[in-house]
Amino acid sequence: MGDDGLLVVRCQLGEREAFRELVAVWHPALWRYVRGMVGSSHLADDLVQEVWVAVVRGLPRLRQPERFAPWLFTVARRRVTDHLRQTYRAPETVMEDATAVVADDELSGVLTTLQIEAGLAALPPLEREVLILFHLQDLPLACCAEVLGVPAGTVKSRLHRARRMLRNHLAEKGHEA
Repeated sequence: MGDDGLLVVRCQLGEREAFRELVAVWHPALWRYVRGMVGSSHLADDLVQEVWVAVVRGLPRLRQPERFAPWLFTVARRRVTDHLRQTYRAPETVMEDATAVVADDELSGVLTTLQIEAGLAALPPLEREVLILFHLQDLPLACCAEVLGVPAGTVKSRLHRARRMLRNHLAEKGHEA
């Protein structure tokens, strides 16, 4: 059992310090994932807080402590999906920070973080999510498949499609990808 598994077991035994350590280890990656999916720092803060509340409630029932990372991202994915459903039902709701302004004095041939974020924001949620999980969160294919609830082959095809879509979007904006 790895470090995460031991932390989870300690949390399940009621050690508050273990939960603080678990949050310290996983909060940045969780926040980046949620931020990438919703496009807003403020909204990501709120959703990540809700995810941690769900983790506190669900952690005692986690049967495989060593599988904490896929479980955590699955909890986050459900919360993000619920939020996106609500957003799409209410078209007057505008996601802030969805478009990024890019400076003209950038290094040629190098994409800035803002350009990548804008490109990701332009992708449909399924494609955006698989890129974030695989490339930005560095989850292996098997973990991505577990989080997304699909076979590894589906993850591979979504990755291929998402990369192509991102490349095409960036090319349309005049960036070499």
